[in-house]
Amino acid sequence: MRVSAGLEDAAADLRRVAPPPGAEQVEEAAARLAGVVDRTPLQRNARLSAGGAEVWLKREDLQVVRSYKVRGAYNVIAQLGETERARGVVCASAGNHGQGLAYACAALGVQGRVFLPRNTPRQKRERIDAIGGDHVQVVVTGATYDEAAVAAAADAVRTGATVVPAFDDLRTIAGQGTVALEVVEQLREQTGHLPDVLVVPVGGGGLLAGCLAWLRQRHPGVRVVGVEPQGAASVAAALAAGHPVDLLDLDTFVDGASVRRAGALTTPVVAAAGAELVQVPEGAVCVELLAMYAADGIVAEPAGALASTALTTGVVRVEPGQRVVCVLSGGNNDVSRYDDIAERAAVHEGRKHYFLVEFPQQPGALRHFLDEVLGPDDDITLFEYVKRSNRETGPALVGVELTRREDLPPLLERMAAAPVQVEPIPSDSPMFRFLLSG
Repeated sequence: MRVSAGLEDAAADLRRVAPPPGAEQVEEAAARLAGVVDRTPLQRNARLSAGGAEVWLKREDLQVVRSYKVRGAYNVIAQLGETERARGVVCASAGNHGQGLAYACAALGVQGRVFLPRNTPRQKRERIDAIGGDHVQVVVTGATYDEAAVAAAADAVRTGATVVPAFDDLRTIAGQGTVALEVVEQLREQTGHLPDVLVVPVGGGGLLAGCLAWLRQRHPGVRVVGVEPQGAASVAAALAAGHPVDLLDLDTFVDGASVRRAGALTTPVVAAAGAELVQVPEGAVCVELLAMYAADGIVAEPAGALASTALTTGVVRVEPGQRVVCVLSGGNNDVSRYDDIAERAAVHEGRKHYFLVEFPQQPGALRHFLDEVLGPDDDITLFEYVKRSNRETGPALVGVELTRREDLPPLLERMAAAPVQVEPIPSDSPMFRFLLSG
């Protein structure tokens, strides 16, 4: 996407108030973080490289708090004066930024409060408590990150604490930009070359803005691509409107990147750099999460799989022989979510379907359905039947998982020929979404 005239004006206005971070600020942040956060591995991935490009994963899921967010949080708090530290710090977070703040608070001896939306996985809540110890208090409030951010801002006004933004602060942006600096250093050490393409996940735009701030000055030839979840594309909306706007609908499944409104500071940086921005469906992210687990032995969170999903789906096209780095941004995933992830993946691949079936209330009706309608490899994943003595038929809610997408047309043909009434439940219907979320 290119910068619209309106967005250029907005970017200029913001720069007059607060100049965007440059390569020097990112390098200063890197020096500040040295010995405090991990220099996470850069690993070649055989599965992703099978298409011809040399694909590497920057393993920020192996960071000290299993996410790159600690880089920005520590860079902010480390620069506070004694008076500011004494008043404490506060932040809103989808989970990862809160862990970063907790780590920084414990390391620097600062008191902090972390406001989390209610959809934050339990694993992330518990990790914040464990990392911050007596230095951090967790407050769960609001349905989304943005509602938690409002509560955090109100807390700061009431207490005098310093707000540590998850992405929309020049110091946060600079800290997160150290990921790009490390990628370049590590790939040069291992191959002697620069990356051709850097693919990063995008929520509010902090990581993307930080990487662009450093690369556009130091290595402008590197192609940078930002990847948003399709149901939470706040930066794309900001670029289209010429300024940050609120998303009317927000899918919070990719919780680490589900932001209703992009940053006022990050958006102009992204726009001015002319970075590519793409979106991937949440279902495709689930397919990639399962592939990471099964083939690579990696437990990633949904936001952590955004960058590589853009490659596996072909949304980001790369050439054979190119050196491509995907930032695996975090690994704070609650294992209890994998059932939901597997189901969403099956729906995305066209293998999971739901039907309302009216069975004749007579002996053998269910047996006929199982033997004559379902295929030999079809699996019933849900069956809820209501038998009523005053009716000739009884309704059933049936969930079917197929081995292949191509098995659906023959199944529908057999259903049409069977002595039952079948109504497929469309995947975009409220009932389907209810079943999926349940």
